[in-house]
Amino acid sequence: MEKIGFLLAFLLVLGNVSFMHASFSLSLIKDLASIVMDNYCTPEKLVGMKEAIETSGSNTDVLSIPDGDSLASVLSNGFQTTLNDPRLKVSFEPNYVPVAPPQMPPLPPEQLIAVLQTSIKLDILEGNIGYMRIDNILGEEVAEKVGPLLLDVVWNKILPTSALIFDLRYTGSGDITGIPYIVSYFTEAEPLIHIDTVYDRPSNTTTKLFSMSTLLGQRYGTTKPLIILTSKNTKGVAEDVAYCLQNLKRATVVGEKTAGGSVKIDKLKVGDTDFYVTVPTAKSINPITGSTWEITGMTPDVEVNAEDALATGIKIINLRAQVPAIIEEAAALIANNYAFESVGVDVAEKLKEHLGNGEFGMVLSKTGLETKLTADLKALSGDASLKTTSNTPALPPVDYSPEMYIALIKVSFHTDVLENNIGYLRFDMFGDFEEVKPIAQVIVEHVWNKVINTDALIIDLRNNLGGPTTAIAGFCSYFFDADKQILLDKLYDRPSGSTIELLTLSELTGTRYGSKKSLVILTSGATSGAAEEFVYIMKKLGRAMIIGETTAGGSHPPKIFPVGDSGIFLSIPTVHSDTTAGPAWEGAGVAPHIPVPADAALDTAKSILNKHFAGQQ
Repeated sequence: MEKIGFLLAFLLVLGNVSFMHASFSLSLIKDLASIVMDNYCTPEKLVGMKEAIETSGSNTDVLSIPDGDSLASVLSNGFQTTLNDPRLKVSFEPNYVPVAPPQMPPLPPEQLIAVLQTSIKLDILEGNIGYMRIDNILGEEVAEKVGPLLLDVVWNKILPTSALIFDLRYTGSGDITGIPYIVSYFTEAEPLIHIDTVYDRPSNTTTKLFSMSTLLGQRYGTTKPLIILTSKNTKGVAEDVAYCLQNLKRATVVGEKTAGGSVKIDKLKVGDTDFYVTVPTAKSINPITGSTWEITGMTPDVEVNAEDALATGIKIINLRAQVPAIIEEAAALIANNYAFESVGVDVAEKLKEHLGNGEFGMVLSKTGLETKLTADLKALSGDASLKTTSNTPALPPVDYSPEMYIALIKVSFHTDVLENNIGYLRFDMFGDFEEVKPIAQVIVEHVWNKVINTDALIIDLRNNLGGPTTAIAGFCSYFFDADKQILLDKLYDRPSGSTIELLTLSELTGTRYGSKKSLVILTSGATSGAAEEFVYIMKKLGRAMIIGETTAGGSHPPKIFPVGDSGIFLSIPTVHSDTTAGPAWEGAGVAPHIPVPADAALDTAKSILNKHFAGQQ
């Protein structure tokens, strides 16, 4: 009711303007309102308008506007603003001649073929991509008349193509009855699909549009790529066709947001005046979305300028042509290299099933393909490390000065000596053994020697995200004695089929912490990769107490594999820890001895160790 009141105010806006005389009949506004009330496609928006119009009908100030075009503009703005619908327009056209619906003239076949070739643009692009441009959507009646010729001149040339680009960038007209015809050529004969619902206000009828079981000629099918091009000039029935096929997941729409027209617009004369009102008399409600493209326009899947839409569509089709080979190659790489063979084979088979089911058929870009492939791999394997990745080349080694190394180490390691001579050591990443080896003495002097003489040590790995596992054996060795070599873990390398034994080292830089002093390791759900391998070993061998949260359940550092020549790369874990005694930590994480929230782990560890030392006193 507030909006209707606004319309009344709008019509009265010129009340303080003086005009010499009334130029138009007092019945004009009431007649106009009557047409809108009886024909506008969304009657629920009109509640209260009748009373408001009757009140405003006595306003001779508005009717005193001497210029018909100006009055039409005022009335248009009032209705459009009130109903929030720019399609509703009032015009003043003394010389208007109603346009008769286009009829197909009784032309001989050769001339009819020439007409069709002019109105429908057809081409076969490189890569066997069909291109079809239609600037008017034919209705049922016309389609039946020219159907056989359409098959010969257009459709039978399109059928053998591998993909189709359907250009609706210039389509501003069409017949509602043509919607099922077009949509049905891109769906199966059975079952019938409810593709649209159209409410017609003048007749107060609702019609459900279904796909058709019988068509003239063959269907294009449901698997070959279909790209629809749109622009801001795509309007009316063309919008409906694009919207239906988009929401059926049968077409990818590329281009600009469409005009936001209507499935049916009527231009009606206002009484015996020269004023006309253009009214949307029917509305479309999509059964899938429960919404409509009218007024707002439909949004493409890929928004680009209209002039770039064709090139973008071709690019998408070319990418989709490569998808089967990419997925097959990715599946083979996973089956042959994933650390756990049975899981790798299962993931590969299911990935190919996804391909066969058409789940990769709607990818829009290489990035989109990588995103979907990663999501599928993680879901199928439960392994966050099995994914697509960038093949970023390793940075060249930095020539650090001794002072720079010391500064870097001080930032990377945090040490402290707590109450009761309890050492604290935190670092958030494991380094590569070969890179660490040259600066091992520096680390010992500036980090290790600060905690080596403590009576117990807390190693904080709550923020440790992993890194290379090459330094694990050496780091573990500091917490065992030199007189006996200990088997820490067995690592199975899937690509080579070999097993590597991780053993404690007999020679180390600096002094060992030894096997007798208490050792506590703090963990969180973020503790991952190499850090988990260290925690796993120390827990398995009974060398440390683990306090905190179950670790992330990551993997040994994955290897990078190119997927053919696609420019896509896979991160595949290829190594797993010894599973002869049961599942290792990959995928499951390492459960702590004492589970507490990560932020409480340090206080818990200090409390336990302090009580331990207090008991010794």
